[in-house]
Amino acid sequence: MSDVVFTDFEDFVTVSGSDKSEKKDKKVFLVKILVFVLAVLLFAELIISMVLVPCFSKPSITVSGLKSAYQQEFTELLGSMKTSSWLRFDTQRAASLLSSVPYIDSVDVSKVFPDRVIVSVKERVPVAKTVINNGGRYISVQIDKNGVLFTGNRQKSDTDYEIPLVSGLPVEKFREGMSIPANYRVLLDQIETVRSRSQKYFAAISEIQVVQKEYGNYELVLYPVHKHVRVLTDRSLNEEALKYMMVVLDVVDSIEPDVSEIDLRYGSVSYRTRSSAAVN
Repeated sequence: MSDVVFTDFEDFVTVSGSDKSEKKDKKVFLVKILVFVLAVLLFAELIISMVLVPCFSKPSITVSGLKSAYQQEFTELLGSMKTSSWLRFDTQRAASLLSSVPYIDSVDVSKVFPDRVIVSVKERVPVAKTVINNGGRYISVQIDKNGVLFTGNRQKSDTDYEIPLVSGLPVEKFREGMSIPANYRVLLDQIETVRSRSQKYFAAISEIQVVQKEYGNYELVLYPVHKHVRVLTDRSLNEEALKYMMVVLDVVDSIEPDVSEIDLRYGSVSYRTRSSAAVN
């Protein structure tokens, strides 16, 4: 009996070891198949992301630095390029197209693999505004620090009283993106410098009128808010000159409330009432 049992046990052990070996081989085979499938999927994903997406998918465009009111206009401009894929997207052409928009100061267009296009824009910042006769119709136009005329966000300039109204500029046949004559850029620099001060000087001035002189020179006439008087001054528009003007307005108003004009030119102060000649 013992021999038979031993023999059966040996046969049992042999059969059991064979089963384990077969199971192990199957597991290794399954692992190899799984690794192969994953490698195929990874390779397919690389082909899709590196070849198919750039070549066939439309670019995903992100615009930064732009007011929401202009997003649709930008989308339409870029859509006019009719680019079928990210790979065919022409960044130089896009930058040139967007730079032609009058209210855009600068633009940068870059591509990010595999399908993104990033557009970074900088809008023009108005330092002054003016009113121009455009074909018999008067329109409000903004002016940036470089003297470029653009319509842009007119609502903002009309409600921001720190953006002064400048009249009398020699602008003919207005078109978006044109520039005022170079000799008036100094005035814009002065306005920008004054606006950078903490004191809100231009909130007290309703209009700055440019008076043309010979040989391209000019003088200025300022119209204070809430005072029916005009102030004649030279072309020096700075913080000191505005402070001096405010003091003179208060002094003259206390002396003669019927003043219609104050002249601060030539280093002296004179004024004119509505019913008399100039008084020094």
